[in-house]
Amino acid sequence: MRETLVLNASFEPLATVSLRRAVVLVLQGKAVVEQARPGRRVRGPAVEVPAPQVIRLCRYVRVPFRRRAPWSRRGVLVRDGHRCAYCGRRATTVDHVVPRSRGGEDSWLNTVAACAEDNHRKADRTPEQAGMPLLNLPFEPTPAESLLLAAGAYGAPSRRGAAS
Repeated sequence: MRETLVLNASFEPLATVSLRRAVVLVLQGKAVVEQARPGRRVRGPAVEVPAPQVIRLCRYVRVPFRRRAPWSRRGVLVRDGHRCAYCGRRATTVDHVVPRSRGGEDSWLNTVAACAEDNHRKADRTPEQAGMPLLNLPFEPTPAESLLLAAGAYGAPSRRGAAS
């Protein structure tokens, strides 16, 4: 994990930043380390600080309310814990539940993580047509969940119901 989660002064997640940016914010006194990476430290000629995993800003930053987390292929893989929705093995691709050729779109509720073999086997069919039931239903993470998942601050959220 190379990214550091940035919390607002009120402890709400704001963004993820690089380790370097997080250290700069801490050294400038704009943030404090809430959680450090165990056993890792960042050293310079005159300073040594724990490598931050989560930092909190010292001053509150007002941000516009975001209703939805932006969809991305990486986000789907992270949401599903890099596990195939059809067989449970390691997933490297994203599959559309309703294929794009049949009007399916790039959305949280229409995409799942899949291994390349199952993605190819399902092809241009729905899971029902292919006889490949989903182990878990796709869901839309909240903006806060997507930030926490991207930062790796906690594991993938529990799956919200299995497909029947």
